[in-house]
Amino acid sequence: MAIKVRIPTALRRYSNGAAEITIDAASVVDAISALESQCPGIRERLVDDSGEIRRFINLYVNGEDVRFVNGLQTPLKAGDEVSIVPAMAGG
Repeated sequence: MAIKVRIPTALRRYSNGAAEITIDAASVVDAISALESQCPGIRERLVDDSGEIRRFINLYVNGEDVRFVNGLQTPLKAGDEVSIVPAMAGG
């Protein structure tokens, strides 16, 4: 099942400059694994050593924050869009 993953500018060095990648995945954690196989090094930017989403990374499925759904176990279906959004800070 084809899932679109939107890659933020800051991580495009791992995707050879691609802003969007299509992968097959049944859950967000599967999407991260599939993404890592196409974009080596990106996984460690998204999840920490314990496998949790990094504090300053937000993952959305069709505009909904996965932290408020099922986290990395959030299911995906064909046509879903996963967006990687680095948190912004300022003051």
